[in-house]
Amino acid sequence: MANQETAFGLRPVGLVGGGANSTGTTEYEIASDNTNAIYQFGICVPLAAGVIDYAGATSGGTTQALGVLTGVMYHDSVKKKPTWLNYWPGSGSVSVDTNFPVKAYVADNPNQLFQVATDATITSRATALTAVFANATLGTSARTGSTDTGRSNSALSVSSIATTATLPLRIVGIVDDDANSDFTAAGIPLLVRLNAHFNATTRRFDSQTTADSTGI
Repeated sequence: MANQETAFGLRPVGLVGGGANSTGTTEYEIASDNTNAIYQFGICVPLAAGVIDYAGATSGGTTQALGVLTGVMYHDSVKKKPTWLNYWPGSGSVSVDTNFPVKAYVADNPNQLFQVATDATITSRATALTAVFANATLGTSARTGSTDTGRSNSALSVSSIATTATLPLRIVGIVDDDANSDFTAAGIPLLVRLNAHFNATTRRFDSQTTADSTGI
């Protein structure tokens, strides 16, 4: 039986240590002329200009992750009112009143745990268990998403799972989900956290001027 969910980005589900999770977010800004689509549950990075953008190459980069986007609020220049979307479609796809900031809401707790689907079979539960405490990256679709749902198309790259500490995701568990329990198919839900987090006290911010120079 194929799994029901195979790609949805990094969905916030809890905190390390089982702490109370209010799914809280912090408000940041997206440049109103940013043409990049930033999808819900896609990884965001901070830029030196004081705004956020999507992460760059999926294999890793020089800027720490800030968290994942949960939604945006902007003022529509045609409708003359605030408009909520669960993703940023890019400045060329919406009518933005530049007199107001484009607000982005990011799940940015460095102790945030996320549910992510695998992009391929992981063979069996026993094999999946050996991936716990290893690291991984997202697949090549990490920067794409659906304009219908606004959700990210990113999934964890099974082929990337390794002990390599520089990989962006740390696997910390397997999610028990009857609807997504076919280990011979893509879509097994794993629990992960972000390895290199901007808000972690041991990390530093390497200023970047473009999203393409960053990486997750």
